[in-house]
Amino acid sequence: MNLPNKLTISRIGMTFVLVALLTIPGLPWAYTAAVIVFAVAGFTDIADGNIARRRGLITPFGQLMDPLADKILISACFISFVAIGHIIPAWIVIAIISREFLITGLRLLAIQKGRVLPASAWGKHKLIWQTIAIVTILVGYSLQFDLLPRLLQEWSGGAAFQRAFVPFFHFVANLLVWIVAVLTVVSGSVYMWQCRDLYRDQW
Repeated sequence: MNLPNKLTISRIGMTFVLVALLTIPGLPWAYTAAVIVFAVAGFTDIADGNIARRRGLITPFGQLMDPLADKILISACFISFVAIGHIIPAWIVIAIISREFLITGLRLLAIQKGRVLPASAWGKHKLIWQTIAIVTILVGYSLQFDLLPRLLQEWSGGAAFQRAFVPFFHFVANLLVWIVAVLTVVSGSVYMWQCRDLYRDQW
């Protein structure tokens, strides 16, 4: 269990902390803490790969667990968003998770045939927009529930500003979520089509 692998495992642990912060009611500054935890988890995602390559610590365990930890973190965030509000329709989260299961299964099938499937350009765009959507929603919740009520309580127009902020935040979040939904479906479909030779002979 070298340092990169420890960082990868810590990211899975941070996922549970993040879910607790988002879903347990009544925790003070929970959404702001969730932003910090997600940022730290993102740092471990960057650090474990860089350390593994620089120090020659790449292992089969790390190659398997690193992308798996990312999928667990992303999926847990979206599931939590469904649980705490109405920003994300449940069907979009189902589509996101189903896509990850399908592509993971496709990669396992490729391994059985001695092939390694690299991440596609569509898949990378999907991950980038998923991250943007999650950060936007986390920061929005932090502003709505933690920061703005405290920062604007002395300002006479604070209540009106908060009322205006909420629909704007929901509009932006919905827009990002729909972009994620489209990229999820498109990237998964492209992947399945490009790698159809892996499963076509199994029918």
